Amino acid sequence: MPLYITSATNSVITLEQLIASRDARQERQLAWLEHHSTTLISYTVVAPGPMKDSELTRRIFNHGIRALRQLAETNVWEIKKQTCLALATGPEGLLAIDALPAKVKLAVIELEQSHPLGRLWDIDILSQHGQILSRRDFDLPPRSCLVCQHAASLCAREKTHALPELIAHMEALLNTAENASHF
Repeated sequence: MPLYITSATNSVITLEQLIASRDARQERQLAWLEHHSTTLISYTVVAPGPMKDSELTRRIFNHGIRALRQLAETNVWEIKKQTCLALATGPEGLLAIDALPAKVKLAVIELEQSHPLGRLWDIDILSQHGQILSRRDFDLPPRSCLVCQHAASLCAREKTHALPELIAHMEALLNTAENASHF
């Protein structure tokens, strides 16, 4: 269920709004886990800068939703329920999946590493008890920066790359993905 790209808010988000959005996402995740005692995929887009909901982030988000649905279909995992939220703080998706969390996490890591847009997706896998599985749980290194090979957290903390450079890299990845999907 892709989001309409023309209805993006293009709003500049404050740090307080971003923190409140993360708290609200965590509450949504816990509510979903209460209602659907199964593995939960919580999906957002990596969106540097103060604008989280734009045509660019929605196009990237839509590719990710399609990829996650295809991943579930390929692995014969039933999607018990799903929703996509169009928020000023960025698009969010939730999918309750009938599959073991470790298998889902490993498949999602492979998807993130193999898809041209995978680096732009932030996909969390939660067990039915609310445990978030991380790359460290599988002895994998942290994700690399969008631009260079350093750890993303290091570049973000040190503001190594200018916002226009990051956005240009995101647009290039999106163009590559969309051109590849036309063949």
